[in-house]
Amino acid sequence: MIGTGYVGLVTGLCFCELGDDVVCIDIIDEKVDMVNAGNPPIFEKGLEELLRKHLAEGRFRASAEYDEVLQTDITFICVGTPTYEDGSLDLRYVKDAADDLGTLLRRKRTRHTVVVKSTVPPTTTEQFVAPILQKRSGKKVGKTIGLAMNPEFLREGSAIEDFLNPDRIIIGASDPKSMQVVRSLYESFDCPIIEVTPTTAEMIKVANNAALATRISMINEIGNVCKALGIDVRDVAKGIGMDARIGPAFLKAGAGFGGSCFPKDVKCFIAQAKHLGLEPWVMQSVIDVNEAQPLRLIALLEKHLKLRGKTIAVLGLAFKPETDDVRESRSFPVIELLLRKGAGVKVHDPKAMANFKQFMPDIHYSESAKACVRGADAVLIMTEWPEYADPKLYGDKLVIDGRGVVKTKNYEGICW
Repeated sequence: MIGTGYVGLVTGLCFCELGDDVVCIDIIDEKVDMVNAGNPPIFEKGLEELLRKHLAEGRFRASAEYDEVLQTDITFICVGTPTYEDGSLDLRYVKDAADDLGTLLRRKRTRHTVVVKSTVPPTTTEQFVAPILQKRSGKKVGKTIGLAMNPEFLREGSAIEDFLNPDRIIIGASDPKSMQVVRSLYESFDCPIIEVTPTTAEMIKVANNAALATRISMINEIGNVCKALGIDVRDVAKGIGMDARIGPAFLKAGAGFGGSCFPKDVKCFIAQAKHLGLEPWVMQSVIDVNEAQPLRLIALLEKHLKLRGKTIAVLGLAFKPETDDVRESRSFPVIELLLRKGAGVKVHDPKAMANFKQFMPDIHYSESAKACVRGADAVLIMTEWPEYADPKLYGDKLVIDGRGVVKTKNYEGICW
């Protein structure tokens, strides 16, 4: 595994669970030491236990030495792909990994299979990674170097469960041998395994997240209309979710989506469509709704009090519960607007405060939800952590709920 981030670490440890031996390569020595000491650099349910188990059994280790690749059969590229301002993806880390792998594979005499696991724009594996590997190694992709694209569909908070019990596995391979090698990793699974080209596999991943993000923005827009009509959108979602053509998943209205996947993948889709001369109307609307949605909480708050000089408690900084990931968290725009309007801000999150503090160090971080609420003039709920669901926590304080977490005496929901 090249990369000990979210995808690399979870995927590597889950392959250990299936009986494989895994080494995770990372260029950051501190992260390597941390992982080898049994301390994962991210919070994910069950990950620490899995890490310690496979370290003890000798199936897993982390290393800063790229030469370790020469002792393996398959290498997964699991590096980050940050977003440029126009929404296109920065592939510099993918390029670096391909450069280093190609250079190493020049020295290897037996066939080696490279699998792209990072989320990348369609055509990346065949038109970007393959030429780099061939140039650096002096070998032919499809002959002595196998190449495939195997997207991940891991939900933060349930990633281990998702890997070990998938609803499908997508493999895009450049040649039959590569397909056979990657497929063999999943031979113990009884879910459908879809064999496609690498470019199709890349598009499946991006389109999958774009479709889910679209459902969220759709139900949020429906929820805004419901709110204006005095209707509880949760009843509407239950009713339409019983239609077999629609289904109940991802119909929970709220303050919008965040995380490392949905915003990035939708923006990537938009950027690639525009590059091809197409106008992605629906996908652009998905982003527009998502950017406007959390700010509705401020408008609801201002119906009840003037913000200047007031102290607002914001509960929840992670983009969703059961993770410490704050990437694209809807708490960022909410807190920024509160500060611009002259309010004081106190925040709490059971897992994500350290990560959030790297971006906003100058607000007040409370040691508990109770301490955060104490002394505040109003409360905004931004993440549905279970500990925020106790009505006694709030007393008679004004609560503006962006996630449908609780119902109190002095309460207003974002879409109900």
